[in-house]
Amino acid sequence: MENENALEVHRNLKGKITVREKRKISTMKDLAVLYTPGVAEPCKAIAKDKSLAYEYTMKGNTVAIVTDGTRVLGLGDIGPEAALPVMEGKALIMQQFGNIDAFPICLDTKDPEQIIMITKAIAPVFGAINLEDIETPKVFYIEKRLTDELDIPVFHDDQHGTAMVVLAGLYNALKVVGKSNDCKIGIVGAGSAGYAIAKLLNAAGFRDIVVFDSQGAIYMERPELEEYKEILASFNSSGFKGKIGEFKGADVIISAASPKALPIETIKMMSKPNVVFALSNPIPEVSLDQAKELQIDVFGTGRSDYPNQINNAVCFPGFLRALLDLRVKKITNEMKIAAAKGIAETVQNPSKEKIIPDAFDKNVKDNIVRRVKEVV
Repeated sequence: MENENALEVHRNLKGKITVREKRKISTMKDLAVLYTPGVAEPCKAIAKDKSLAYEYTMKGNTVAIVTDGTRVLGLGDIGPEAALPVMEGKALIMQQFGNIDAFPICLDTKDPEQIIMITKAIAPVFGAINLEDIETPKVFYIEKRLTDELDIPVFHDDQHGTAMVVLAGLYNALKVVGKSNDCKIGIVGAGSAGYAIAKLLNAAGFRDIVVFDSQGAIYMERPELEEYKEILASFNSSGFKGKIGEFKGADVIISAASPKALPIETIKMMSKPNVVFALSNPIPEVSLDQAKELQIDVFGTGRSDYPNQINNAVCFPGFLRALLDLRVKKITNEMKIAAAKGIAETVQNPSKEKIIPDAFDKNVKDNIVRRVKEVV
């Protein structure tokens, strides 16, 4: 496969996932048990008690990956058909690393009300919903409505997954540099990832957090703040009002924006030792060579060819496995913090070059499930 290019691989596979039977129909008796008349028995049981769908059907191990294709990777609004290869990839990762059956639901509508309606209508088949690659701030509204109105968990990987992996990486990075949660943090970018990272760090006890968007720091007195940015402004305990290029003395900078969004001057003005996560992908805000030149003490990116990949694939298979196994109805901050601790402790001896386990570490899933079980 190393010698094949991506188009050849996808053309040859014609889809990265498929639907397979768990038991073959080999005889008329098999047919009678697995279909009619035998299938009527679980149907009648579920009709009396809907929760039995978890016992007698695929529901308890199946996730819907819902997108409208409006914010796909670094490609932007490319539509539902073009988003399908990414959603197949998510499903493949869930299957391989979490033993979860997931199915792409790529919707030909950008209307949030239609997305909510359709997702609610298909929910009986699934044990969890994974919202994926939907533009902000629309996705915040969709996630909140679905969380309030469904009795299965609604997971938004661009928010929840990214935030949990960042928190896990930060736990270990702070051990390496000998700092604690009273550190000064700057977050560049107020989209799905930046918004969720700031909220989860605050919930985990970090109190000095300044979030920056294209206009500069988000603070309480700033005019015309959107509702979700008012939440981010409440984390700015120092009241800083300047641009990111004027931000001095940070212990930690987390950038979830775009290439060149993080000025070199800001890094030079950080305290020492320091932590920088440059998460724009495939081109991070700071290159590995720049990180070495700037003598960043712990450096992480979203790239697999750099040390310390802050990769959602480490998180979402195990977290969704926990949600399904524990039949969680609503995701809480306590669950996300617990999952982050499970990821972090998988790295037994954190170092500058190793603060996050890789997706192939079989202990990650078990540690996430164990930790989340403790708070459910």
